[in-house]
Amino acid sequence: RTKSVNDASRVVIPKLIPMRKNPYDHLRTQLTVGSEVYTFYDITKLNDPRLAKLPYSIKVLLESAVRNCDEYVVTKADVETILNWAENNTKQVEIPFKPARVLLQDFTGVPSVVDLAAMRSAVHRLGGDPDKINPAVPVDLVVDHSVQVDYFGVPDAALRNQKREIERNSERFQFLKWGSTAFESFQIIPPGSGIVHQVNLEYLARVVFDKNGLLYPDSLVGTDSHTTMINGLGVTGWGVGGIEAESVMLGQSITMVLPEVVGFRITGTLPVHVTATDLVLTVVQRLREHGVVGKFVEFFGSGLSELSLADRATIGNMAPEYGATMGFFPVDARTIEYLVQTGRSEQCCAYVEKYLRAQTMFIDSEKKVEEPSYTTEIGLDLSKVVPSVAGPKRPHDRIPVSDLQKEFNKSLTHKVGFHGFGLSDEQAKTTADFDLNGETFTLKHGDVVIAAITSCTNTSNPAVMIGAGLVCKKAVEKGLTVEPFVKTSLAPGSHVVTSYLDRSGLSPFLDQLGFNTVGYGCTSCIGNSGDLVPEVSEAIAKGDIVASAVLSGNRNFEGRVHSETRATFLASPPLVVAYALAGTVDIDFETQPIGKGKDGKDVFLRDIWPLANEIQEVISTAVLKSMFTDVYKSITDGTAEWNKLVAPEGVLYPWSDSSTYIHHPPFFQTMTLDPPGITDVKNAYVLINMGDSITTDHISPAGRIARKSPAAKYLQARGVNPRDFNTYGARRGNDEVMVRGTFANIRLVNKFIAKPGPMTLHIPSGEELPIFDAADRYREAGQDTILVAGAMYGSGSSRDWAAKGPHMQGVKLVIATSYERIHRSNLVGMGIVPLQFLDGESLESHGLSGKEQFSVDLTSKPLKVLQLVTVEVSNGKSFQARLRLDTAIELVYIAHGGILHYVIRQILKESK
Repeated sequence: RTKSVNDASRVVIPKLIPMRKNPYDHLRTQLTVGSEVYTFYDITKLNDPRLAKLPYSIKVLLESAVRNCDEYVVTKADVETILNWAENNTKQVEIPFKPARVLLQDFTGVPSVVDLAAMRSAVHRLGGDPDKINPAVPVDLVVDHSVQVDYFGVPDAALRNQKREIERNSERFQFLKWGSTAFESFQIIPPGSGIVHQVNLEYLARVVFDKNGLLYPDSLVGTDSHTTMINGLGVTGWGVGGIEAESVMLGQSITMVLPEVVGFRITGTLPVHVTATDLVLTVVQRLREHGVVGKFVEFFGSGLSELSLADRATIGNMAPEYGATMGFFPVDARTIEYLVQTGRSEQCCAYVEKYLRAQTMFIDSEKKVEEPSYTTEIGLDLSKVVPSVAGPKRPHDRIPVSDLQKEFNKSLTHKVGFHGFGLSDEQAKTTADFDLNGETFTLKHGDVVIAAITSCTNTSNPAVMIGAGLVCKKAVEKGLTVEPFVKTSLAPGSHVVTSYLDRSGLSPFLDQLGFNTVGYGCTSCIGNSGDLVPEVSEAIAKGDIVASAVLSGNRNFEGRVHSETRATFLASPPLVVAYALAGTVDIDFETQPIGKGKDGKDVFLRDIWPLANEIQEVISTAVLKSMFTDVYKSITDGTAEWNKLVAPEGVLYPWSDSSTYIHHPPFFQTMTLDPPGITDVKNAYVLINMGDSITTDHISPAGRIARKSPAAKYLQARGVNPRDFNTYGARRGNDEVMVRGTFANIRLVNKFIAKPGPMTLHIPSGEELPIFDAADRYREAGQDTILVAGAMYGSGSSRDWAAKGPHMQGVKLVIATSYERIHRSNLVGMGIVPLQFLDGESLESHGLSGKEQFSVDLTSKPLKVLQLVTVEVSNGKSFQARLRLDTAIELVYIAHGGILHYVIRQILKESK
């Protein structure tokens, strides 16, 4: 492993070193479970007193280092660094980590497989063996992000949506089928099976791996930020960009900074009317306030035993929203109970428990043991949690349900920002009439036009799903209905949910209120909401209405769920039903009725709200082990439509320039055997000047392709009908579409432009142009460009196209106040240099408008990790910024033009 770089512009690729004996082989110990005998690397035999005080999550990193130690990639010094975590965790010390597997979902999985196919083509062109590009660890790809809600509110909505998706995405699916046969250790879970993280939780996760009799902790990286849902099962894992995931697939270790671990002490019991969603929104808010970006969070305390595995998974799922790398729950009796319930074998459950107990990685609530040491601690008394939502524009802006009416009305006239829409007092009173189904309606600010029970965050939790069903049942029995202008939908995370809703008798009541199942995958949460009723869309536009969406998701950034819903609130599934019934978020449930019953009397939310004991009674009879085994025994079979798809064959993919879904990307087509080295940034213009909280949704939208956008023009020029544009997410396998979709978000705020949208100022000419067109003009003129942003640049989903797109647009460097962890890594992975303003500084603090030209010397002296560099400005000013290359290997990646270029050169070098 390259520990340092003496000359960052001339990097020497390490030579292949033969496999060495593991110096910790003497720790390898037998473990007998039933009639089977296993072996494992027993970290307790290190006989080191520091082990007892390590957080459970750090013990997983330690075991991995011990097991993989070869004195080359992983050294005894690395093991000592992890053992000495108490002293090292705040020192930015570098360690290697080798995850056991990789998890992909199709929106981010397709570009990863495209990259692997393109890498094979590059290796072949450069005279190497393309078959060397093969996964070195198990890879699971769950095709889950393809459920566009075109059909809803009808019994066969799921079948019709799925059929439409197969038609719309057949080329993309054929490509994935090619990948499943072309690459080793590569398994595909076909579309219609469920959401990747729920399938991972209920089926794919091992908790403990058994590899030919060698036991070790399950661990993974996934190409979706909510991979952390698996932390609720005691599995170490987090989201990475597709670029980093691809390097892990190819056998590279992750070089990471030894993390700080924030201990989150849970005590008490949840009130009977409070849900796991209310809890997770509270946790998100608390941890955002505490500050956990780039850190592990580990939950502990007496209250853990009060939380079901599903509750824990809900909290783990939203780790990206509170900013942590992981939200980890150590394995205990609850974990084993869940493994049994979900159909894992008796032998598996037995060796999981016995192995983890032997490694001191199992919490036994009946035994008093010394608590781990944490970097800092924070706590929460569960009894203090209240019903909550989050919004209107960010998932960590929690609002008690009792305050939502007041806060929403305040937001209407508050200045434009995360908490405001900037309406005048007169505009706040605007309404819009429209006719629908022979009836006239009046649309007001706050009216709910989308109510979606969706997202892995909540659909994996029987308590909130049964709770939603009970609310529907009681509402129907009272005679309540949902207005026809509300687009309602239910998208379970797996078929198990349908099984227990059917068995409990609640499905008919969900159907009666319009919450028919529309498919098994991500829907509104990822932006696949589909069109609103046309009359509703026209009314929103006519009255400039701040319409609302309410969903049981984890993301509500502007423009993500639907371009026409400016206010979006995250809520529990039962509350989604409640707001659908009310038809508005402008309601106080305590004092205002949710509707009138068939007897003409007012019905309040408290009249139809189920309590915890009522929900648990249904769960005890409706959620069965057999449901999990029945669903997952045929999970890889696929539907008839899937199996009819014919995929190409062969080691090399047959690229077609006519394809608008799968296209040979340019990243490796011109690369040479020798790395290009780091280059200076000279007289660069700012392509876009952005503020705080620019998300990957702003940078690389996943939603529908606007009909007048550069991407639409590209597709139409190739004969694609606007009806078949599909989404940016579905077309991530085509670089030509994606580069045109970069920064194509209608809510993007660019300081160069008066109105939000995908426009920028071409500084030399003074013209306002679509961002893609401006970038193209800079590229044609041979001019360097950079991006400027505020705090938490790149927060949100782990989208590698949020780095690939700017790279293709010619961006050389980004200067931001701070970065989201995954996005910074993705920028480095694509060869884009990230700089960070010093504390309290910005362009404005230096008296700069951003219309100047900027130069950065990166080659005159050897670069060092996290060093200060000088940014020279064309007006004679200069300022210093921090180089956000956080580890030595990242200097190497930048010199190679990106991590995958480095991997290709390493493979070619080693094969000679």
